[in-house]
Amino acid sequence: MLSLRKRLALAHVGVIVVVMAMAAFGAYLVFSRNVHRELDAALLALAETEMGMLLAASDGSPVTVHEAPPGPGAPSFVRLDRLVQIVDARGGVVARSANLGEAQLPMPPVLRERLAAGETVFETLDGFGEEPTRMVSVPVPQGAKGSGRPSLLAVQVAGSLDDVNRTVAMASVLFLILGGSLLLALGAAGALITRRAFGAIDDLVRQAHRIGDANLGERLPHPGSHDEIGRLVDTLNAMLGRIEHGMEAQRRFTADASHELRSPLSRLRTELELALRRPREPAAYVETLHSSLEEVESLTLLVEELLVLARLDAGQERDAAETVSLNALAEEAVRRLEPLARERQLTLLLEPAPPVAARVARGAASLALANLLDNALKFSPAGTEVRVRLRADAEAGEAGEAVISVSDHGPGIRGDDLPHLFERFYRGAGARSEATPGLGLGLALSQAVVHAHGGRIEASNEAGGGARFDMHLPLAH
Repeated sequence: MLSLRKRLALAHVGVIVVVMAMAAFGAYLVFSRNVHRELDAALLALAETEMGMLLAASDGSPVTVHEAPPGPGAPSFVRLDRLVQIVDARGGVVARSANLGEAQLPMPPVLRERLAAGETVFETLDGFGEEPTRMVSVPVPQGAKGSGRPSLLAVQVAGSLDDVNRTVAMASVLFLILGGSLLLALGAAGALITRRAFGAIDDLVRQAHRIGDANLGERLPHPGSHDEIGRLVDTLNAMLGRIEHGMEAQRRFTADASHELRSPLSRLRTELELALRRPREPAAYVETLHSSLEEVESLTLLVEELLVLARLDAGQERDAAETVSLNALAEEAVRRLEPLARERQLTLLLEPAPPVAARVARGAASLALANLLDNALKFSPAGTEVRVRLRADAEAGEAGEAVISVSDHGPGIRGDDLPHLFERFYRGAGARSEATPGLGLGLALSQAVVHAHGGRIEASNEAGGGARFDMHLPLAH
């Protein structure tokens, strides 16, 4: 199978051949037509000149063909290879040029009828004389008939086509030579350009082959130009950057998941080994089992959240979008988490708002809002309140956005934690120091779920203290 370079070269040469053939054929037709038209114009001019001299003669003068007189005289460039004859109404020859001799230009009945109708006729004579011949027949006006002359029909002038055909043949040879030279030049230039372009691509392919998992940080060298090759290098380097980022995120995710799984499994194994080391009272076994159950529940939650994230990454965890009333959704979430808020001596407040609806899967929005509320309750000190606000921003985006805001009066978000807040297994300094329960997946899971439905979650600090999370969803009109 031919390579792409050879196929492009053949296609380039083929297009050039077709275009040049069409151009050469068109030029040949135009040139040939112009040369034949010039011959016709010269024949017609001579015939009209002869006609004018014939009409200017007196009625009694004989009908003759006007030729240059023989003998010494000034040099003349007048062509003598034109055959001239004058015919009467019956088709008989009244006068002819000396170079015609005893021959006679043809006057068939069909031509006589056309001349009698006043038509000027051009025709090519086949087999007349030794050379191909072109002839024009011009009808004589009625005023040329006088009492002293026969009734005249037409003036005929013929000329050789040999010079015309020779000129056209030489032009054809010239077109072929020029076309062949141009074809060779364009073909060589195209092959050179193709070789250079594909040489640069081959270099990129060889350099790209050297980049693997161990050296994803390397990039393809930029040629320094902003042409197609430069844009290709920019695109490939950007893709390598995304792959590197994805691989790094995958490695970090795997390491973090292994760490998070190892800790509860280690605690669970330690408790079970201590329980089995010596006989204990039934109450001690019950306490160990309760502790093990808590670890199992934590592991189950971790595995479920990891599975949801894996499905989201694969584009599988996305329910069909529907029109969801965020007012009802927020009321349900607040009602479900109110017992936990009272247990922690917190006030969970949903501010009144006009009806707001969003285009999103109900389960996805409910899960994300529950995680945001749970996160706010974790970091809020006792005696404070957590507020939930709803609003519609019709000017945001193309179709507008519905926004759910969750704010608290906790310690807020540190500046160095803010860029990493939605990364998987990331826990801020406050969460680690206070030993706040959690796996570091809640915000990452919420962001991934909302992103899958065309929304986003933004985090910021309130001016008076505390953190604020805004969940933006597509607005339903």
